[in-house]
Amino acid sequence: MNAAIFFAPILERLRLTARVAIERQSGKKIVLANGCFDFFHVGHIRYLAGAKQLGDCLIVAVNSDEQVKKLKGENRPLIPEDERAEIISALRFVDYVTIFPEPTVAELLRAVRPDFHAKGTDYTVETVPERAIVKEYGGQTAIVGDPKDHSSTELISNYEFQITNYE
Repeated sequence: MNAAIFFAPILERLRLTARVAIERQSGKKIVLANGCFDFFHVGHIRYLAGAKQLGDCLIVAVNSDEQVKKLKGENRPLIPEDERAEIISALRFVDYVTIFPEPTVAELLRAVRPDFHAKGTDYTVETVPERAIVKEYGGQTAIVGDPKDHSSTELISNYEFQITNYE
């Protein structure tokens, strides 16, 4: 199987910005969504599908292993960053994937300058930390996906509880 046919490219930042320039020159609206995607679930699918509806080219930025550990705790991530990126790249509606090492997506937003920065429904436009950066270059912040009824952390806790009680 030729992965290039079935998977979106996983690119480092410099290559990504070059590809985005080409996409933008062809008139495409660029959307950037980001997250840990450590324990992939239906809420992630709905979030990313909603993000794609905002434009033509969806970039998904995945938090690095180091940042997931800082955000979620010592026992995370469950899945290494390269594998999380590959899972995301297999989604038909994703155009590009990148892994970012910084604590926030701010520097990536400055580099890519997407037309839309999509965040999930656990935020409001007013609570998105990077909204000022997006506004500064003329982009828009958008909230997409279904209500926050899914949480990787909660799902993991529930599974651990079930396993503990089963033994």
